[in-house]
Amino acid sequence: MNTKGKVFKYPDNVDTDVIIPARYLNTADANELAKHCMEDIDASFVGKVEKGDCIVAGWNFGCGSSREHAPLVIKTCGTGCVIAKSFARIFYRNAINIGLPILECEEAADEINANDEISVDFDTGIITNHTSGKTYKAQPFPEFIQSIIKKGGLLASLKSE
Repeated sequence: MNTKGKVFKYPDNVDTDVIIPARYLNTADANELAKHCMEDIDASFVGKVEKGDCIVAGWNFGCGSSREHAPLVIKTCGTGCVIAKSFARIFYRNAINIGLPILECEEAADEINANDEISVDFDTGIITNHTSGKTYKAQPFPEFIQSIIKKGGLLASLKSE
């Protein structure tokens, strides 16, 4: 599984209230919620993100409340991957549960810049920055977790078996 796109770069401690503000959580419609993804930190995100684009962030991405809506809206916007120095544990689990590809890689998060063009190979954990020519090695998920993500999340994976 691979993705390729441009980078949206964010700082440390991007919390779930910034990813999807609570004031919009009056609907369960993922497409409706996705219209507000990242708007409190980057009002232009939804208008610019294209299928396969990647979010690159610092430490503790997805901290805050345990709402599953945060990784869901990121995925629904078409984001191909989130790369961060670290993820809040509940966001990490929720991302797997809904099938959002994520990778932890401190060096990549430090060196990749906004608008860089990158590609990610989830099977190997190789992140290639086509803008700078550098490559980075993240620890890929074990095969069984990769399978869950490829199938669209935990529920989709269980239904397929």
